[in-house]
Amino acid sequence: MQSRHKILRRPKIVVIGGGTGLSVMLRGLKEKPLDITAIVTVADDGGSSGILRNELQIPPPGDIRNVLMALADAEPLLTEVLQYRFKTVPGLAGHSLGNLMLAAMTDISGDFVTGIRELSRVLAVRGRVLPAAGTAIVLKAEMVDGTIITGESMIPKAGKVIKRVFLEPTDVEPLQEAVEAIEQADAILIGPGSLYTSIIPNLLVPKLAHAIVESEAVKLFVCNVMTQPGETDNYSVGDHLDAIHAHIGHHLFDYVIVNDGEIPPQIESKYAELGSKAVHLDLDAVTQKGYEVIADRLVLFRTFLRHDAERLSHHIYKLVENWMLRKR
Repeated sequence: MQSRHKILRRPKIVVIGGGTGLSVMLRGLKEKPLDITAIVTVADDGGSSGILRNELQIPPPGDIRNVLMALADAEPLLTEVLQYRFKTVPGLAGHSLGNLMLAAMTDISGDFVTGIRELSRVLAVRGRVLPAAGTAIVLKAEMVDGTIITGESMIPKAGKVIKRVFLEPTDVEPLQEAVEAIEQADAILIGPGSLYTSIIPNLLVPKLAHAIVESEAVKLFVCNVMTQPGETDNYSVGDHLDAIHAHIGHHLFDYVIVNDGEIPPQIESKYAELGSKAVHLDLDAVTQKGYEVIADRLVLFRTFLRHDAERLSHHIYKLVENWMLRKR
């Protein structure tokens, strides 16, 4: 009876990343019987987030806002209102209402993490949303030619090949709740998202990386569908994994989830004009390094290519469920 109870409990999954890809995936995962904790990057320094970060001295709210919206159980109209971005109002132009609300909640509560928790309650968020650190961090990149670029938003615009990224300060302290969530997790899921500016910054927080390495949870990597200009030009799946290994110094993942669905030629052409192409699955190279690959048709196209949240979350849940059953 006890073991049956353990099998039936909701698996604890920690999802780590930032950006649009993470939010899309979470919309699918929240429909599964999972206990979700999302750990979100705080390196963003562009747009509305960058302005609020600099003027109010708070961590950037943009990626946090998107994840809250993805996990919210609120009325669609409320979600739409919070994502609304002012266009012409002096002093407000470029800001989303959700970013301003997070800034207001932080001011009212006196603490960014408490502000997130309070807004999560208002939005009936399914799960927890935590920043990777309690303060904003500065992301820097060393390019292959030796140039140092400062600022998350500036790195993809440099037009150079990235050698490595690093944090300033290098010894940034993670949020203790985030470390504890990783220690208690049944599954740790990293990606999708901008490799060097959304995913790796979280893994550069020393105690977070150590907690992931030490964890006995099943570890999954969801690879991007398309390369990103200025970050992962011509990268294969294996190149993504090699970049993470080079920064962390450890083989992190048990499974790699990738898209092998065909992308229509007209859509490929549209992305090619922007300098982006489908991430090539170098299957032999990836499996030889000890990763187990789950490949499926995982893309949808509306205005942009996005992961099929329902199909992707199905694969993730089955992997987590099977892992827990094997552990019993």
